[in-house]
Amino acid sequence: MTPASRRALLAWYDAERRELPWRGTRDPYRVLLSEVLLQQTRVDQALPYYARFLARFPTVEALAAAGEEEVLEVWQGAGYYARARRLRQLAVRVAREGWPQDREGLQELPGVGPYTAAAVASIAFGEPVAAVDGNVRRVLARVHAEGDPKPAWLERVAGAWLEPARPGDWNQALMELGARVCTPKNPNCAACPLAGLCRGQAAPERYPAPRKRRAVSEVRWALVLRAPGGVVLERRADGELAGLWGVPMGPGTAPPQAALARYGAGAVEAAGTVRHAFSHRRLVVHVFAGRAARGGEDPGVRPLSELDRKLLRAAGLENTAEGEA
Repeated sequence: MTPASRRALLAWYDAERRELPWRGTRDPYRVLLSEVLLQQTRVDQALPYYARFLARFPTVEALAAAGEEEVLEVWQGAGYYARARRLRQLAVRVAREGWPQDREGLQELPGVGPYTAAAVASIAFGEPVAAVDGNVRRVLARVHAEGDPKPAWLERVAGAWLEPARPGDWNQALMELGARVCTPKNPNCAACPLAGLCRGQAAPERYPAPRKRRAVSEVRWALVLRAPGGVVLERRADGELAGLWGVPMGPGTAPPQAALARYGAGAVEAAGTVRHAFSHRRLVVHVFAGRAARGGEDPGVRPLSELDRKLLRAAGLENTAEGEA
């Protein structure tokens, strides 16, 4: 990476970067929130969640003072609910102890990994450390025509490329380049400020080689039961959806009699099949609808996952409120 190439990339970023609400801020709370959201969704999808979350919790102190269920309610639809729980845990610690000022200290906070720590350290605190996300990985691999960029290689190359005078802008410039120009398919090499360096532009989609991921499929049943006051809901205790509320679920293609007896349910009818994907897991859920003698909750006032909203929609009960059962 030559000084001229560094200048070219930063000039491109200064002229072409998208105007996003977290750009230009050095508030570590807002930088962190944006990074957490962008790790799990696209920019256009992250924008409304970012605005909604800050409207409810404008500061890290406000988030620290909130209850877990309130935080999960605001996070609804964004997915990866464990990240929302860890974000609240982080807020409690930061409100008590203050923000660490470097990557090493940030990485000790709940839920903060190497990439997030480097991004926040460089953007919020100006620490000259490289942050490598999926977009940066792709740019580095293509410029060097590296088919299998290992973590150690990426760390070394990204560190050598870093512009220490503007580390936050530099990291964001590489991310922006990967998101808008050096895209996974049909990259716009003619518009790339690093085209003169790129060894992989003759066949860019070869670099890096696709990573093979095998999703695990699971079959479950779900009970959508009308009850006095609404629908039977339970607070989930573990897994991706821990802390949220949802309908009773279990392994297999149909609920056992013991599950029906537990909720005082009579006969149930098949209401359809719902498919839902997590990051490395796919669910096929057989939905059964019926009535229960007790345990009704208003799903409109409980934090629900998108999976549970699908299950309620399958039974036509997503917005069942008190008194409608």
